[in-house]
Amino acid sequence: MRRNVLIMGAAGRDFHNFNVFFRGNENYNVVAFTATQIPNIFGRSYPTELAGKLYPEGIKIYEEKELVDLIKRLKVDEVVFAYSDVTFEYVMTKASIVNAAGASFKLMGAAETMIKSIKPVIAVLAVRTGCGKSQTSRKIVKLLQDAGKKVVAIRHPMPYGDLVKQKVQRYATLADLDKYECTIEEREEYEPHVAKGGIIYAGVDYEAILREAEKEADIILWDGGNNDTSFYKADLTFTVADPHRPGHEMRYYPGNTSLRMADAVIINKIDSADPEGIITVRNNIQTVNPNAVVIEAASPITVDKPELITNKRVLVVEDGPTLTHGEMKYGAGTVIARKLGAKELIDPRPFTVKSISETFKKYPNIGVLLPAMGYGDEQIKDLEETINKTDCDSVVIGTPIDLGRILKINKPSTRVMYELQEIGTNTLESVMKSKGLL
Repeated sequence: MRRNVLIMGAAGRDFHNFNVFFRGNENYNVVAFTATQIPNIFGRSYPTELAGKLYPEGIKIYEEKELVDLIKRLKVDEVVFAYSDVTFEYVMTKASIVNAAGASFKLMGAAETMIKSIKPVIAVLAVRTGCGKSQTSRKIVKLLQDAGKKVVAIRHPMPYGDLVKQKVQRYATLADLDKYECTIEEREEYEPHVAKGGIIYAGVDYEAILREAEKEADIILWDGGNNDTSFYKADLTFTVADPHRPGHEMRYYPGNTSLRMADAVIINKIDSADPEGIITVRNNIQTVNPNAVVIEAASPITVDKPELITNKRVLVVEDGPTLTHGEMKYGAGTVIARKLGAKELIDPRPFTVKSISETFKKYPNIGVLLPAMGYGDEQIKDLEETINKTDCDSVVIGTPIDLGRILKINKPSTRVMYELQEIGTNTLESVMKSKGLL
């Protein structure tokens, strides 16, 4: 008898776990996916073109709030938890709900979910969303390119559109972002690579993606999402920690797993963090992964038009996921606004519309910052309208992308930029050399 399985996810890790373990596995029958964190994922199906011959009608995706009813109605034997950046308490609460409904609860490990590449793989992970994976990945790519290596980055999935069309995506120019109709969240991860001349792959089927990337790469860089573990077996794993959220590295899933798997841990943002937070993170690394190399790093922040901040009433737009399920109270835009003497940070909440208003209801602790939410065309329009309605002198764009390319902002704006800067003798370069990758 095939065991009936339900996979809890957020349109990323869930699809990957299905593809590498359950697809074609006649011991299991995946009866449903559930979705959370990301809007408008539920109500669709994981299509048969991706699900395989055992699923001629595809697999339906439901809202997670239907979990208990689905377990009973679909006679679910086993529930697989497959999304990231949540507390240990959150995970075990879901386990308790599942167990009480009569099903087993499972977290899948590395051996069942990691794919082996024929090329060396460097993985960049983090203990939380918003720690600084992107600037770490960009620095690694530059070091490898300067050494004459052909690097291809592969980004954690964000398949929010047509899943069949998104099976394998290759981004090499800014025009590719428009070609694939990328959301703001996708652009935030892909554009910084492409803008610096890099190549990045993403999509849905990560074995098919890997095999394409291997054709043009000397080294594969896994650019992780949230605080998830790598989809590929890595020859070297960097995990980024954030002293602005000390202790989170010990109580968030699967960030704590990512910390324990690391060959090197980067304590980022030490230029703007409290010393006590840095000490806490360092002690926690020593507790769970004493053999890891520790790299201390800063993320110096610059803006292209500082005069639009000093003594101005500014609206600060920050990276969306960092403020929402990342739970950060501020980002790079906030830091530079305060440093350059903004007269006031304008609260966007009186001016929000539609889906942006709903975001603040779902995440009431965001405060006076505006998350750059844009999971689809309608939400992008809502973000544009909210910015344009807000009564402010200027807009501080703290996301990693040029929002002006996709939004028509009716007031002056300035972009925030930040790169990784290691401090001390332990560096990305020294660690890669020690592993024979540079």
